Amino acid sequence: MVTITEEIKREIGQHFVVGFHGYEASENIEVLIRQYYLGNVILMKRNVRSAQQVHSVVQRLQQIARDAGHEMPLMIGTDQENGLVSAFSLEATDEAGTQFPGAMALAATGSPDLAERVSAASARELKFAGINWTYSPVADVNSDSRNPVIGIRSFGDDAHEVSIYAAAVSRGLTSSGVAPCPKHFPGHGDTHVDSHLALPVIPKTLVQLSQIELVPFQALANEAATIMTGHMALPRITGDDTPASLARAATHGLLRESLHYDGVIVTDCLEMEAVAARPGGVSAAAVDALRAGADIVMICHRFARHVASFEAVYEAVASGTLDVAELRASGQRIAKLKAAFAGTWTQAADAPFVSADWRALKAQNKLLSHEAYAASIAVVQDPQSTLPLPKAGPVVVFTPRMESLNLAVDDADGILRTADGQLRNTAGPSYVAFARNVRDRIGTGAVHAVYVPMDGLSAEHEEQLRSASAIVFATRNADRSSWQLDYLRKVLRVRKDNVVVLGSCAPYDLLALGKDDELRSVTYVVSFEFTATALTAAAAVIFGDAQAAGRVPVCGGKVVG
Repeated sequence: MVTITEEIKREIGQHFVVGFHGYEASENIEVLIRQYYLGNVILMKRNVRSAQQVHSVVQRLQQIARDAGHEMPLMIGTDQENGLVSAFSLEATDEAGTQFPGAMALAATGSPDLAERVSAASARELKFAGINWTYSPVADVNSDSRNPVIGIRSFGDDAHEVSIYAAAVSRGLTSSGVAPCPKHFPGHGDTHVDSHLALPVIPKTLVQLSQIELVPFQALANEAATIMTGHMALPRITGDDTPASLARAATHGLLRESLHYDGVIVTDCLEMEAVAARPGGVSAAAVDALRAGADIVMICHRFARHVASFEAVYEAVASGTLDVAELRASGQRIAKLKAAFAGTWTQAADAPFVSADWRALKAQNKLLSHEAYAASIAVVQDPQSTLPLPKAGPVVVFTPRMESLNLAVDDADGILRTADGQLRNTAGPSYVAFARNVRDRIGTGAVHAVYVPMDGLSAEHEEQLRSASAIVFATRNADRSSWQLDYLRKVLRVRKDNVVVLGSCAPYDLLALGKDDELRSVTYVVSFEFTATALTAAAAVIFGDAQAAGRVPVCGGKVVG
């Protein structure tokens, strides 16, 4: 038996990263830092109101840690992949981080240099607010177009291209003093199961993984300060359906020994159902992950699970089922990470927020954001030379009724739901802003904004179509939500000229169709994400205010059904 001393508790605290609720340091997070010596915190969109407010929260968290006798400052992480997963960005108010393009949009620019510059600029904003760790880049190769959780968060479906862009992002983040974290090792791209909901099983051999999934991680193994493991089963590697994040054969054997990675390994959130639903729940998973070779386990949401997980690790160390010597060796990697990115207490806890400097940084980055988005818009097909559309009304703008298709995007904390639990219109504001932007471009004449219903085309909408000068039909992952394409076909029966389809998320919507499908003759523009900034850039291309410069970094995708 090992006696759990204060020194051991302090060591164990370094091996957790947890989240909390609210715009100020909560009582729960203070308890974890003071009493459990929690060494790392993740900030989520639920914690972000403005850059200055985040800076204030971080300063408070660091001061709590200093007062509690922590030897080194906290690592403060966040999910700032950019694009649709931008925890530090608030497009509606612009009070926090700049909205930059996400992975697939960056790859669509064809410029790794631009990807590196964007990432460095984004990291400068994070660092300004006191954030020193971001769970980016996504190094998954999106091999399955049906992937419900990766998709446009990936740089594409070519492993070598993904490697190039993931490395560029990693360099950019590091150059601005923010630790990158490529994810989700050993690869979440070739599955259509979402690990938020269930356990994906990828029955590939090591040879097969080495040809695709492992290629980006191998490229990053010598330069990324941290790497995140994912919750997918690799039965031909581990011998069973244990998630890679909890399997020593994957975490230690594959990442640490085979890829020779010597940085910090952190798990994806253990509260995802692929792990939380296992016997023993989150607390047992925390022990399993550390035993598997993870340096830090992530638990984002529930205080009761945080405490239970700490207690479970205490018990495992006391009983000898978790080797304290191995924990201490792991702790040295964490200390090295903190020395490089968290810095001194003066740097972490006493840094002022200079509003004028923040405004100057934001102004500079806004220009870079516009440059990057303008370079990302791609025209996939324009067989009838429909572009640009005339700048005259009326214009009918169809936008998709929102569905919960990607839990990394749609079901973040704070998303509103109806009384029966159904998802409410999560991204509606982006599409409203798009319709408004179209109205601004055409000058005169009405813009009819229509949320696409699942039933038939109404008489009112038919009349609007006949009298319109142009139609813009925005889709979102219509290859998986085929009701959108069914409705588009109804539109085309009424009106075929001056119609542009805008793929506002993954580009597969029309790519996955058979070559003889009637929709192959429709003009198709892709924005790779439905952020308001991306849709604005797409509108500029559609109405001739800018030239499309982007390319599609994936093939057609798997045809389903």
